[in-house]
Amino acid sequence: MTLPEGATVIDLRPEDLRAAEPLAGLTALPVRAVSLQAIEDGAHGLTPDLGPLVVICERGVRSGLAARYLTADGLDARAYPGGVPALRGVVNGN
Repeated sequence: MTLPEGATVIDLRPEDLRAAEPLAGLTALPVRAVSLQAIEDGAHGLTPDLGPLVVICERGVRSGLAARYLTADGLDARAYPGGVPALRGVVNGN
């Protein structure tokens, strides 16, 4: 999946994984770190002006749940299938 132009990438991964492989190294799009708990609680601080949201996690499991919560909050959100490994594959041409 190609990341849509004008999107904001929502990184659900824990701090240690974000530090080990920052998504900024895989995309030029803006990246925001938000926890699944904050999304579930409605305390994510995300707004429609961020453009479409592409939610990504380590393997693609939690991002689907997070995208559903964000959509229920009225945001244009979708999960990135396959998580970081899939994004890495697209960037590396695999």
